[in-house]
Amino acid sequence: MGIEILVNVAPGETRVAQIEQGQLQELFLQREAQRGLVGNIYLGRVQRVLPGMQAAFVDVGLQRTAFLHANDIVRSQGSDETLNLGIEHLLSQDDHILVQVLKEPLGSKGARLTTDISIPSRYLVLMPHNDKVAVSTRIECEQERLRLTEAVAQTKQHAQLPGGFIVRTAGEHASPAALGADMRFLNKLWTSIQAKVVRATPPSLVHGDLPLVTRMLRDMLSPHVERIRIDNADACHTMYEFARDFVPELAPRIEHYKGDAPIFDLFGAEDELERALHPRVNLKSGGSVVIEQTEAMVTIDVNTGGYVGSHNLSDTILKTNLEATQTIARQLRLRNLGGIIIIDFIDMQSQSHRDQVLQAMESELAKDPAKSMICDISQLGLVEMTRKRTRESLEHILCEPCPNCSGRGSVKTPDSVCHDIFRELMRSARQYDCAELLVLANPDVIAMLLDEQAGALAELAQALNHPVRLQSESLYLQEHFDVVLM
Repeated sequence: MGIEILVNVAPGETRVAQIEQGQLQELFLQREAQRGLVGNIYLGRVQRVLPGMQAAFVDVGLQRTAFLHANDIVRSQGSDETLNLGIEHLLSQDDHILVQVLKEPLGSKGARLTTDISIPSRYLVLMPHNDKVAVSTRIECEQERLRLTEAVAQTKQHAQLPGGFIVRTAGEHASPAALGADMRFLNKLWTSIQAKVVRATPPSLVHGDLPLVTRMLRDMLSPHVERIRIDNADACHTMYEFARDFVPELAPRIEHYKGDAPIFDLFGAEDELERALHPRVNLKSGGSVVIEQTEAMVTIDVNTGGYVGSHNLSDTILKTNLEATQTIARQLRLRNLGGIIIIDFIDMQSQSHRDQVLQAMESELAKDPAKSMICDISQLGLVEMTRKRTRESLEHILCEPCPNCSGRGSVKTPDSVCHDIFRELMRSARQYDCAELLVLANPDVIAMLLDEQAGALAELAQALNHPVRLQSESLYLQEHFDVVLM
């Protein structure tokens, strides 16, 4: 079984699931109210220049000001004078600047910008501020790399097209005619963007990337894709028209899904997404992987759980760790986790076993389109790795901090809440005159006040010389309570 793409279109939201070998591997989601920003081109206004950070904050019309580092500013080609200049010599406050979003806003950080504009098409990427021709490193055949370089260079010279071009992975085996068509399309698009810039007033968007359904055809698809199923007739027609013009070989594989069951019920995709929002992932052997995402890093812990194996302990640990490598690589991709990642495999005494696990991890990560780097197992038995992150994780897209625990991941016990109530009763009785104190709290907390803490409550009421009445509120969360003066 190869790759299958499922597209779910609902009011205000589009979801694209990539299924490989019958399993959900990756999810792309676009909400009309929260459309992705990577690839968008803006005419911005410089708000602040920070020489100490060699960076600038740029207003591009987003909720938070975006961040532009000096290394992401294109310098004049052929001029050594600008190469070593600090950002304070390149930008000034209130300057107008054309920038492109390199990374989505993440957490409390604004979007990351670059002035090195790049505009992708089916086979190529146009680099307007460059003049070179390059080929994706994923195309490994030297003969094919040379053929593609020559084909693009010849067309560029013959048509006198400005800018540089990178041949994408999808451009492997593309004909010179197809490459030439892409080059002319990109040149026209860049010309239209430049015309918009002249008329625009910063901050403003001058070019947005394609909608998800058509961007997916441009970026995600490969000859390995066997079928694309979409549950919306209009979106299916749009995808077919786009495919017919840009990727005609894939047009016959697009079909309108008319099944009674929701399309994401196929292959259990909906259930997989739900499980991807929980920290624990169970392994088939009985072990488990626990994934915790924090602002600083992602930590992953591998446990044997109930798996005892049929051989010795060393083999049991090896089998669990090897199985965990597949699950970890898949979950990193599905949850779109990036940045610094620390994996705590079960301790292995044998060096050959450690090597096997590390090789298996590297092999699994090689299947991931996102670039990653993995280090050797440390003296503490930890594996350190990084994975490129350009958009928010699945959890950050679909979830928000718990209003009860404020994102802590835990809540106070009923016993702790009872003592909080005691302190609030003392504070209220000392500050205000009243005939009676009324406590409104969660049923579990009220039950504890009437049972285990009944003696302490009676003693407190006598010390305060105020009667205390209790009232259970089923809508109150466990940590929430009110003390009311009666």
